[in-house]
Amino acid sequence: MKGIVTGLCLALLALLWGGTVNATEEYATQTGKECGACHLNPSGGGELTGAGKDFQSRLHPAPSGSPSAGHLFSRVLRLLAGYVHLLTVIIWFGTILYVHLILKPAYASQGLPRGEVRVGLASMAVLALTGVILACYRITSLDMLLHTRFGILLLIKVGLFCIMVGSALVVVLVIGPRLRAKRNDVAPDFADKSSFTPDELAFFDGSEGRPIYFGYNGKVYDAGASRLWKGGKHAGRHPAGQDLSEFLSQAPHGEDKVAAMPCVGRLIRDAVAPARPLHERVFFFMAYMNLIMVFAITLVVALWRWW
Repeated sequence: MKGIVTGLCLALLALLWGGTVNATEEYATQTGKECGACHLNPSGGGELTGAGKDFQSRLHPAPSGSPSAGHLFSRVLRLLAGYVHLLTVIIWFGTILYVHLILKPAYASQGLPRGEVRVGLASMAVLALTGVILACYRITSLDMLLHTRFGILLLIKVGLFCIMVGSALVVVLVIGPRLRAKRNDVAPDFADKSSFTPDELAFFDGSEGRPIYFGYNGKVYDAGASRLWKGGKHAGRHPAGQDLSEFLSQAPHGEDKVAAMPCVGRLIRDAVAPARPLHERVFFFMAYMNLIMVFAITLVVALWRWW
């Protein structure tokens, strides 16, 4: 871990040691022209037009000979940081959208899956690091950050990202343990168990040697003998211990596969569902808030690139 931190620090030091990028909003302010006057990309950055190359050559005459090793390293570092940043955004946002649109947040309300937690924490760390590197290339002064369109949108994007990071840490460190504690507290008697409430069914999730049960159309089935339920998850997607009735429409098989499994009891629900405890309500609020943040950050990027 110390080696990784040291390497990252050296990379940042090398980045900050080098010169600033020539193509900035400050030049647009000097000329009074839009970014598209000097860049092929209307929002700025990337390959220059003929006018942009001429403007650059007059302000910073190109040195004779090949580019210096420091300049080449700076460009490669920026490219790698941008690539990793974009790739991580796709993974992180894709995970959030998959949970909300396919699995639904309720599937994590009995305890946060470790895989999603690892992906989320790693993504936030990588995005923060690569975002700092990329910002150092584009933001050359405090005035540029506070008084240019690019800088203001960047501040908005960073603010939304910080809200997502803060809510994620609260969920992982505070709410997550309470969700798992609730699941572990509901430990029904294995003997002569013919009916299950949703909370009782959540206990049979296949972890720690527990049976692998799931609900479907008011019945509870034992999937322990199926190789497709290894580790308590069906095909790595649907966790045991829950009512999976609504997910059958997405499955590549019909009801016959479910009916072939041993039925171990009925899934019963109270006529009036009990009120959710505060930590569960906070969990659902933050889950849907993060979904809104995904769309908000995407909108900021769209404004950044095409408005």
